[in-house]
Parts: sequence; structure tokens; C-alpha cells
Amino acid sequence: MQVLIVNQTEVPRLLPMRACMEAMAEALRSVSRGESVLPLRQVIMLPDQAGAFGSMPAYLGSPPAIGVKSITVFPGNHGTELDSHQGAVLLFETKRGSLLAVMDASSITAVRTAAVSGVATRLLARADAGDLALLGTGVQALTHLEAMSHARPLRRVRAWSRRPEHVRAFAQRAERSLGLKVEAAPSAREAVRGADLVCTVTSSREPVLEGEWLSPGTHVNAVGASLATARELDTAAVVRASLFVDRRESALNEAGDFLIPRREGAIDDGHIRAELGELLLGSRPGRQSDSEITVFKSLGLAVEDVASARLIYDNAVEAGAGTRVELGGARDAGA
Repeated sequence: MQVLIVNQTEVPRLLPMRACMEAMAEALRSVSRGESVLPLRQVIMLPDQAGAFGSMPAYLGSPPAIGVKSITVFPGNHGTELDSHQGAVLLFETKRGSLLAVMDASSITAVRTAAVSGVATRLLARADAGDLALLGTGVQALTHLEAMSHARPLRRVRAWSRRPEHVRAFAQRAERSLGLKVEAAPSAREAVRGADLVCTVTSSREPVLEGEWLSPGTHVNAVGASLATARELDTAAVVRASLFVDRRESALNEAGDFLIPRREGAIDDGHIRAELGELLLGSRPGRQSDSEITVFKSLGLAVEDVASARLIYDNAVEAGAGTRVELGGARDAGA
């Protein structure tokens, strides 16, 4: 049986942001319609807490596909030659269970996470939003900048990192690859001041965004924290905002940005307004006024990886891209 291998450099060409956003919207609809199957992610923390290994399997209902992402997360890799997220996505077909492809997970994660934030921004940001603040300048920052530029016309972009040299390097990459000018902010507070779009894409386990900094009408994509014990938003930011999630079950078990304020007694489960899929299906309302602050808490779902892999596979087959290898799966006729 031949299996398609798609490497890190091939993924962005086969998974363009605008097409990925449409695929993510359909995947989120599938989740909210109950057509997809995805358990909570399994995560093993290393004893020294330097990193984690995660496994994320899913069945995607539309278009039908089975897959799993196995990935390591080592935040200390930021600024080195290695990505903080490394691994592979395996894609299977649903009729006979054959393995179709093995793909680089780092690049898929970078694109699809930002694409989901792009979908959230289209749904929840004010129509005139265009002043963007990026807190964090790692892998997710560049793809989020691209996704935000598809979701809204950007007038201004500011970025902040604890290390100023990272902001300067990021600004150069952004102008070179996207043609967008990025201003370096001296602090997270200054980056957010007056912004109406905010993306938190850090590896911090403690808040980097305070609620008192947010202007009325701001939309926030809270992306970087994906553990029950970690958060990027302080309690005031979550309390002030209408909260939207990719999936309720995941948020109730894994989202420190939600779970820590709930544990403090500041909010309850009813603070979650809706899933993005419910907004896309029209079964729940989104933003109610121009002054409302909205937060999308992104955790990342396995169906997003599977939907991305399916799109990559289809595009690769059409373009003749990737490398095919004989792996196995056929029954030995002599057995």
C-alpha cells in the first residue's frame, strides 16, 4: 500500500489560509451538528515539565475522514532551530481504514489554529475592527497575522514579546512574507491600548493580558494556553467578556483561561455563550453590540487537524505533490 508523505515545506502551499478557514468552518459545523467523534486529548507531561506529548484522534463527519495527530510541545524551543510543536498527522480513509498519508504536524498546527481564529474573528469582531495587537511573536504569530488580514482589513498592527529582539525579527518576517508593517510595542499594555483585535499567542502559563486594558468592543482570540493549569487572560478579562469556544466539553476540561476564573468563583459554566459551530449554524447568537467585548478561547480540536489533512491530501493528489512510499497494510496472500 502506498502512503503519501507531505513534509513541512509542502504543507503551506497545499493548505492556503483562506481555503483552510473555509475547511475549519465546515469542521466546526460538523462538531456542533454531532457528526464528528473526538475524545478529549491525551497529554503526557514529562517529569521535568520541560515538555509534553499529546495524542489527538478524531472522526470527521464532513468530509468523512479518520485521523490522529501525535505531537510534542516543548516551549523552550522558541528561538532555537526547532519548532515548539513537532509531530505528525496520520490520515485514514473511512471505507476500509487504509492509511492515506503522513504529514508534518508543526506546519498544520500553525495554519489551522490561526485559521480557526480567523473564523472566530469573522463571526465575532466588529465590522470596522482593524487595529490588531499580537501578544507573542512565535510560530503562531505570523499565521495569525495572515488569518487576521483575511478576516478584517488591518489598519495597524502592534506586536509585543518579552524579548524585544524577537519582535524586531518578527516584524521583518511579516513585512517580507505578508507585506504588512508591524510596530514593536514596549509592553503588552501598550500593544493592546486602543486595539479592537487582540491575539494572545504566547507560551506563558500566567496572564499576559489584563481585562482593564481592553477597550469596549474588542475581540480577543486567546490561543496560547491549552492546559487546565495555564492561562494568558486574567480573571477580569474573562469576566468582562462574552466567551465563545471551539467545543464546550474541551473548554470545561482543558481551558485554564476559563477553569481558573471558575475555580475562583468569578464565573460559572453558563459564562460560555456558544461554540463557534453553533454560530456558524445560526443556532446561537454572537456579538450583541458594538461595545461588547468578545473572547474566543481556542484549544485546538483533532477534527481541525483531520480536516486540514484531508484538504492537503486532496490538493496534493491534484497537484502531484508529496512523496509516496510503500508502507504496508495489505494482507499477506500466503498467510
